Amino acid sequence: MGAIRQKPLHSIRVIGMEQQVAGPYCTMMLAHQGADVIKIERPGVGDSSREMAPIVRNAKGEKNSGYFLRFNLNKRSLALDITTAPGQKVFKDLIAVSDVLVENLRPGTMKKVGLDYDVLRQINPRLVYAAISGFGSLPAYCGPYNGRPAYDIISQAMGGLMHACGFADRPPAWLGIALGDIYSGVMAAYGVLLALIDREKTGEGQYIDVSMYDNMASLAERYFTAYSLTGTVLQRGKEEYIAPWGPFRAKDGYVALIIATERDWAKFCETIGRTDLIGDPRCQSGPTRAKNMDQFIGPIIEQWMNDKTKEEVTAAFLANGLPAGPVQHAGELSQCPHLNKRDLFVETDDPILGKIKLMGSPLKLSRTPEQLKGPVPLLGQHTEQILRSVLAYSEEQIQALAGEKVI
Repeated sequence: MGAIRQKPLHSIRVIGMEQQVAGPYCTMMLAHQGADVIKIERPGVGDSSREMAPIVRNAKGEKNSGYFLRFNLNKRSLALDITTAPGQKVFKDLIAVSDVLVENLRPGTMKKVGLDYDVLRQINPRLVYAAISGFGSLPAYCGPYNGRPAYDIISQAMGGLMHACGFADRPPAWLGIALGDIYSGVMAAYGVLLALIDREKTGEGQYIDVSMYDNMASLAERYFTAYSLTGTVLQRGKEEYIAPWGPFRAKDGYVALIIATERDWAKFCETIGRTDLIGDPRCQSGPTRAKNMDQFIGPIIEQWMNDKTKEEVTAAFLANGLPAGPVQHAGELSQCPHLNKRDLFVETDDPILGKIKLMGSPLKLSRTPEQLKGPVPLLGQHTEQILRSVLAYSEEQIQALAGEKVI
């Protein structure tokens, strides 16, 4: 592999004006790769997610939020009131010596306090400013929804994903994860990296506009393409083009299958001992099989699987070169030998809860393989440290800010 180098973003300083999920997930991705992420929080209150369940307490009664722990590894916390003139001075001093600002506040919030991109780029023309919002924020692309508030479930609903998720005879279903937030955080991190590359060429930063609605609509591309080309609106709970496809019940759970080609269909029939189905006119193509899943093919699969464990079913298909995998819950993921070998999880020392296990970075780089294991910060834990080491503030300046409750 060669010598291990520092993480790719080791020299990059990121300011996070962030809350809840999308912004924090973006900056955590950057922190995983070595960026110095300074999370700006309101004094005495902090990110609102610090109060969200599950709340876990230690033997002393001190508490921490599992919700907050999910998105804030490897960061430093600076408690700063940016609504005050001294707080804005501190913030602008930080911007002058930073590379990136990530914010997912409601559009217009930063402008209201006089700290929007047009102001900050005058202080630091090299600043990369990433704004994550429900419906976008660049004036040139403002649509009729730009002023609306948004949460993850709203973006999933409007973006087409909820329409596609669930059963035909049941209401649309939320996907079970905050995909609107998390994927928007991923896209924001991608945008930040592109802007940093561009800055190396031009010497200038730029504004990155990330819309949760755009992102969810882009993930519904299969359904959009089907409509664009055929006029067909694909419906949840009924696959039109590929079959068998989906989770099927074994005696101890479910196994996910996909038979995408006719060659795989022949292997599938061999695996379940029904080679007679290979020439059956009801099974001659993916769309044909899809039409006959409920009344014909589905019951055959269920009958073959109902006396087998999901491990046995998976093994049988894999032995014949077919893709299959068990539907797993969080406990199974935690104990999975493959994921543990992949070093997906991070054990870190939390100052309140002690040693905890959290999800780490899924990226693997051959020259920088180690996971960073910095803990999630307490509210304002690094305020004085940052003011001293990053901004070279004197003790008198720091004490004055503290006395005015700016920090």
